[in-house]
Amino acid sequence: MSPPYPPIDPFDNGLLDVGDGNHVYWEVCGNPRGKPALVVHGGPGSGCSTGVRRAFDPKRYRIILFDQRGCGRSRPHASDPATDLRHNTTAHLIADMERLRTHLGVDQWLLFGGSWGSTLILAYAQQYPQRVSQIVIPCVTVSRRSDLDWLYRGVGTFFPEQWARFRDGVPPAERGGDLLAAYSRLLEHPDPEIREQAAVDWCAWEDTVVSLEPNGKPAPYASRGDEARLALVRICAHYFSHGAWLDEGALLRDAHRLAGIPGALIHGRHDLGGPVGVAWELAQAWPDADLTVIEDAGHTGSPAMHQAIYAAINRFADG
Repeated sequence: MSPPYPPIDPFDNGLLDVGDGNHVYWEVCGNPRGKPALVVHGGPGSGCSTGVRRAFDPKRYRIILFDQRGCGRSRPHASDPATDLRHNTTAHLIADMERLRTHLGVDQWLLFGGSWGSTLILAYAQQYPQRVSQIVIPCVTVSRRSDLDWLYRGVGTFFPEQWARFRDGVPPAERGGDLLAAYSRLLEHPDPEIREQAAVDWCAWEDTVVSLEPNGKPAPYASRGDEARLALVRICAHYFSHGAWLDEGALLRDAHRLAGIPGALIHGRHDLGGPVGVAWELAQAWPDADLTVIEDAGHTGSPAMHQAIYAAINRFADG
């Protein structure tokens, strides 16, 4: 299903100095006086797709996109091994979002995003609930260590051969331990061939996890360009090996802070890497959110999921 609105170009953009040597790319499309909506991309480290601009009515929305630290059009880029990731954490990204809000003169904004974007949205909204008007989340994640262990180990019960290849991508002495930390170390290796192979192995596993989805696209991770793939995997391994710097279960525990914020949660029944139970748990903890389960979708979506997303965005346009 194509996005409902035609292609649109930004009327404003820039690089925001967020400190620590980082400059975050941002852009604004649509109606300068419209309802502010911030697109929070996934990954972490994927960068924001320009196609998502078309999900919003440009007559009613002031559509704000940004690339999180180290990826997309932000600088420096994590594909460069000299780029220091010490100042790239969940807390830094939350602060960047708040700095961007102030820079653009936004009082409140709707937050839209899924997968890792969901985790970052929830963390930001629980810290700054007064700045959030509504939330739309396709593909709910909360990035508990138990969720990450499922994605990078537990799902292997369905794909034992492919998971063994993922495990064997790290040195033999590390295969029985923390695979995410081991991959993170490989992505920091001085040998570019070792870094590239680690990124290839990681993406092969990610593609395996979504390979059974009835409406998925083939190899959505491996098909990325070399620099984009390397930045994505380096940032993912960095975040996930640290449990996203979140206390276990914190986003569900603190969901009461979202009271009064209307939410739309949209999740695919066939999301093997992020099971629908996570979305259900969040909906139970956040009474102002409605959960819609899409029967023919997984993590990569389907026409029915896209339709539900567009309907939710339109429903909040005038609120």
